Amino acid sequence: MRISLFLLMLLFSAWPIESALGEAPKPSTETLPPAGLEEEGVYLLIDKSENRLTVIVNGRAAYGFAVATGRTKELTPSGTFHIVTKIVKPWYVRKQIPGGDPRNPLGTRWMGINVPGSGGYRYGIHGTNRPYSIGSSASSGCVRMHNRDVEWLYRHIPLGTAVIIRD
Repeated sequence: MRISLFLLMLLFSAWPIESALGEAPKPSTETLPPAGLEEEGVYLLIDKSENRLTVIVNGRAAYGFAVATGRTKELTPSGTFHIVTKIVKPWYVRKQIPGGDPRNPLGTRWMGINVPGSGGYRYGIHGTNRPYSIGSSASSGCVRMHNRDVEWLYRHIPLGTAVIIRD
């Protein structure tokens, strides 16, 4: 799979972190990217131990963001998944809080991942109305980001993108 010039231009319009991170962190054998992506392609690597999301482009760390993951290691699933849903101003159904409401804990964007049995609506990468939680283990299992960061990711990362979550 070849990455398009257009996608590369979009990806490099944000702040690069290659100088800070250098080569992409090496995933464990259980969380390897799908074939071909380690050398040519784009995927997301989420490291729960560092509460960090890294955008990997052609095998190199291109962008990095602080995130919040599950309060316990088990709450955020580990493995290789894909982005299967994308929603602007998601509703928080459990408490019937509409999208765009400042009380909404999902923030401004939702990118659902296909954890088995979830349909892309149980686990996801999303914004937050609790920005102070970013960088810690604070969520019920999702990956929280600052709203400005998840909005950038939402614009630049398409449906189907691989997401590797490792301990």
